[in-house]
Amino acid sequence: MNSLKKPNFMVQYPLPKSLQMSKNMVSKISEGVEVSIETFFQKDYSNPMQNEYMFAYRITIGNHNSYPVKLLRRYWEVFDSNGEQRVVEGEGVVGVQPLIMPGKHYQYVSGCHLKSEMGKMQGYYTMENIETRDLIQVNIPAFKMIAPVKLN
Repeated sequence: MNSLKKPNFMVQYPLPKSLQMSKNMVSKISEGVEVSIETFFQKDYSNPMQNEYMFAYRITIGNHNSYPVKLLRRYWEVFDSNGEQRVVEGEGVVGVQPLIMPGKHYQYVSGCHLKSEMGKMQGYYTMENIETRDLIQVNIPAFKMIAPVKLN
């Protein structure tokens, strides 16, 4: 098993007004669970002169199943446009393993540091069907993180 890496993530609740939305939202349903991601560039926590770009993302997880699911683990592949790649994995999200009842949603905000103005993330959650104890893999669609300067 791969050794777990401690992520370089900064979490802020609620999102500060200084966040600039990158107008990038994606959504995907797998195993009856919908994962929607909205990304934001954090100008106040970025330093382009030092190749430091901070992005936040808000994830909404909706359970469309007839049974509750519990998010046990996360697995992320992070791609920076400078060619660097890394894997981030671990238990739960933002320190919790949420239980999501049928027809309900769970939302959280996290973040990612890049060394260039663009990158992307994708991965999956390992969840448990609480009724059967079966594990399911819920895909997280690839989403882009793009600093507004690149959008001009």
